[in-house]
Amino acid sequence: MSGRLRVAARTVGALALLQAALPANLALTAGALLRSLLVPAPRAVADRPRTVLLSGGKMTKALALARAFHRAGHRVVLVESRRYRMTGHRFSRHVDRFHTVPDARSPGYAAALREIVLAEGVDVYVPVCSPVSSYEDARAAVVLAPHCEVLHPDAATVAVLDDKHAFVEAADKLGLPVPDSHRVTSPQQVAEFDFAAAAPPYVLKSIPYDPVHRLDLTPLPRPTPQDTAAFARSKPISADTPWILQQFVTGQEYCVHTTVRDGAVQVYACCESSAFQVNYAMVDVPEIEAWVRGFVEPLRLTGQISFDLMVDADGRVHPIECNPRTHSAITMFHDHPGLAAAYLDTGVEVITPLPGSRPTYWAYHELWRILSRQRTLREGLRVLTRGTDAVFDAADPLPFLMVHHLQIPWLLLRNLVTGRDWVRIDFNIGKLVEPAGD
Repeated sequence: MSGRLRVAARTVGALALLQAALPANLALTAGALLRSLLVPAPRAVADRPRTVLLSGGKMTKALALARAFHRAGHRVVLVESRRYRMTGHRFSRHVDRFHTVPDARSPGYAAALREIVLAEGVDVYVPVCSPVSSYEDARAAVVLAPHCEVLHPDAATVAVLDDKHAFVEAADKLGLPVPDSHRVTSPQQVAEFDFAAAAPPYVLKSIPYDPVHRLDLTPLPRPTPQDTAAFARSKPISADTPWILQQFVTGQEYCVHTTVRDGAVQVYACCESSAFQVNYAMVDVPEIEAWVRGFVEPLRLTGQISFDLMVDADGRVHPIECNPRTHSAITMFHDHPGLAAAYLDTGVEVITPLPGSRPTYWAYHELWRILSRQRTLREGLRVLTRGTDAVFDAADPLPFLMVHHLQIPWLLLRNLVTGRDWVRIDFNIGKLVEPAGD
């Protein structure tokens, strides 16, 4: 079977599985809609109602923020690129208006945002960035600043935070512990690296976001110098696409979301991490919070700043990377009444997920894990019963139906027609992960 036929067969199979789940989803949605009509969900009245513009409409984290702002009495305008215009989140009762904009890398992106800001009377723009749009949103902030507040770092700061090597250098200058790291712009640099004088193992990671290679943590050096050189040559390392050769730290990996205003942390969430991060449960690791504060406070950062960090067996914190954008861990605030104020107001005491808040998951990911035997039935049921779905809300059920039976099928059908390959479905970020995708 040719490669294109294999891709088509896999796509048709995914569509068939989604179709099989449709009757149950329809029944669940209909029941929830009926309940929401009979028992309307309460909505707060804000002391100072604002219109909040959110980007990244295809992603669950944008839906989580839309719900938080709207429930607090604010008006929500959601935007997404035309490619993802069928996002199920546009059907949320917590989204007052939905608009499409050009791709963030298009010349007209900032102007399109400005038109929406003016037409909708936007007071605050909260970018929910993809990796490729963090810098573009920072550039757009200059255009939007005369018309609304933008909760995002400036372009120069984003350029440093989004660069794995520059970030480590910045943390090192603040006196924070960091792993040994080296920027490489050719496979030859890896082949010539003196591993004997260093403290292996090391790993290679792309500095620009790479949805496929980022999961490859092959330890270096390989058994022979020739194997190491061949491995380096297998990666797209160049001056235009630099990589980082970084000391591999063993231990427990964590991810952190912070929302910061002028260095003051107002939203903080920390949870254990995994390769495919679709489960979130708050954990309290004081050493991590201290490291994060030691970074964002002296730099007086503003925006949504996320981190990946490792804690070794001795309890030492090692930063892996920083992402100047919303983390999906924000879904842990699904029942926190103070999230909107912590985003929109200054001088707010830091909030964390409520002590009794249930962990978040994505039901269709969990069902796939059971079907593919990545989890036993008992393990899967334990996750489903102890947590809460990040998309489903009994008072706002349409996104759960539309994400799984409009948004994702639309993307699959488009790939089926065009013959485009895809690696996996990510219901969290609402897309098909594709080779060399965004």
